[in-house]
Amino acid sequence: MDNEFKTFLDGKNKICIIQAENPDGDSLGSAIALDYLLKDKEISLYCPVDIPKYLRYFTDWSRITNEFDFKADGYIIVDTAATVLLSKLLDDSAINNRLYSTPVLVIDHHETPDDLDFEHTSIIETRPACCELIYELANNNNIEIEKSAAEAIMSGIMSDTLGFTSASMNSETLRIAAELVDLGVNISELEERRREFMKKSPRILDYKADLIKRIEYSLDGKLATVHIPWDDIREFSDEYNPNVLILEELRLVENVEVAVAIKTYPDGKVTGKIRTSLPIADQIAGYFGGGGHQYAAGFRTYDTTYEETVRELINITDQLSSEAKKEDNETI
Repeated sequence: MDNEFKTFLDGKNKICIIQAENPDGDSLGSAIALDYLLKDKEISLYCPVDIPKYLRYFTDWSRITNEFDFKADGYIIVDTAATVLLSKLLDDSAINNRLYSTPVLVIDHHETPDDLDFEHTSIIETRPACCELIYELANNNNIEIEKSAAEAIMSGIMSDTLGFTSASMNSETLRIAAELVDLGVNISELEERRREFMKKSPRILDYKADLIKRIEYSLDGKLATVHIPWDDIREFSDEYNPNVLILEELRLVENVEVAVAIKTYPDGKVTGKIRTSLPIADQIAGYFGGGGHQYAAGFRTYDTTYEETVRELINITDQLSSEAKKEDNETI
């Protein structure tokens, strides 16, 4: 892993760091941390969509641009190795050609298989957060980690582990967090900054109330879904991601084992964000061609409807939930 990182960096002066089209705190923290860490390189930071306002508590988030750097002599993709999450890039023939003809390094922490078909080097290890890999790559290659980079890494880890509370958490994550604190990170200050940007306007709170009223329950309350149509996405996403507003509320309803926020788009695209209390989120997402973690995952499909997606969700959730519970009973 460490040699692959060093080998990729050798001889390159201009590097473009790429996030997928669904940026989150971990991908943003990974990108910004690499920008701070690779001080001897000319770095550009690319994301095909605007960084959502609720993520703008990251220092230097504004360094991210929608302008792709065609002059870079190397590209680093962070926090994904899935074609479906890079479709905006790959659908652009000029960007696609550049990725096929220029060295690419992929750094990811998801269980989802690497299905990118252009030549690339992969550093993929299942971890609670991609930022953990960024930290270890820097640490093991004797790259100085200044406070600014440490803060970006810590913020990314805290984002993907829900403040060190997710089921994926382990002792190694806590050891890394302790080392980041030793480097000057103040966790309470980072959390206060995040909370400030998570505040909702009265308009968004009213919209959240509307989303709650739309929740549909299936399988005797085990599956909770909510529909977020294009009109909602267009009106509210820039101010506050509807998924972020509703998913935790769904997951915390009594008896709910699987919560899914489903967005529909005019071009026939349907996306789903999944949170579960059983270790089956990645399998549900995989059924639709997506992926992620056991308790948090996502998918994207085309040429289907909300109703058809829900019907398939009901079937696959029922099957996987029963199988997971049977396995649990067999191990007791």
